[in-house]
Parts: sequence; C-alpha cells; structure tokens
Amino acid sequence: MRRLQALAAIFAGVLCLAAAADPADRLPDPAQEARARAIMQDVRCLVCQNESIDDSEAELAADLRKVVREQVKAGHSDAEVKRFLTDRYGEFVLLTPRFSWMNVALWGAPFLVVILGAGLLFTRLRNRSGDAELSPQEAERVRRLSETDPA
Repeated sequence: MRRLQALAAIFAGVLCLAAAADPADRLPDPAQEARARAIMQDVRCLVCQNESIDDSEAELAADLRKVVREQVKAGHSDAEVKRFLTDRYGEFVLLTPRFSWMNVALWGAPFLVVILGAGLLFTRLRNRSGDAELSPQEAERVRRLSETDPA
C-alpha cells in the first residue's frame, strides 16, 4: 500500500513538472513576475475563451503571456498593459470587463425586458373583465337569433 502511495506521489510530481511554465519565460524580478501573473489571471485566452492565459496551454496564450511579461518588464502599469491588450484584441480579452454604460446596457437589457413583459402581462390580466356586457345592439341581435333558432 505504501509503495502504491509513493508511486502515485511520484507520478503527481512528474505531472506538475510537465505542467509548469518554462523557467526561461519567467521574469528575473519576483515582484514583476507576480504582477505579470496577476494580470494574466484576468486576461482571457482567445482560443479557449473560458480560461485565463495563465491557465491555458494554447500557443496564442503563450504568446500573450510573453507580451504581458514584456509590458511589465518595460515598466508599464497594470492598466496600461490591459489597455494595450484591449486596443489590440478588444474588450473581450478581459475576463473581468471594465464598468461602462455599454456593458450595463448589455447585461441589464434582458432583465429590463423581463420586468417590462411581466408588468405588461400583469396590467393586461388585471384590466381583463370576466363578464363582458353586451351593447344594446348586440343584445338585440342575440335575441333575434335565439327566436329564429329551431332548437
């Protein structure tokens, strides 16, 4: 049993080493590398779309990681790096989009449509009368039709 656990631990260690990034890609300054990694967590892999470039193994993600590290190494702020990426790839590249009125409209419109539809439905159902009264002309026509009906 212990031998099996040891083999499992060795196998897990090998997998971790295989998944680790190439140390040559990392920035020599640990503070800059930490900043770059934090930025990479908020940048979407354009191939995988639901992963950050920090988690993705796609070639484009590796290229974007290199771009982020170059930008951080050049002394750009986090906002400048993100602006560079959004200028190049659009706001879709950010996993956490910036606050803007366009985004509020995009996310709020479905809720607004549902609320307006529910309000309209409620108003229509409330104004609906159960016993509709006939006009005098309609009542006279019904009376005449019932007199001529042989049944």
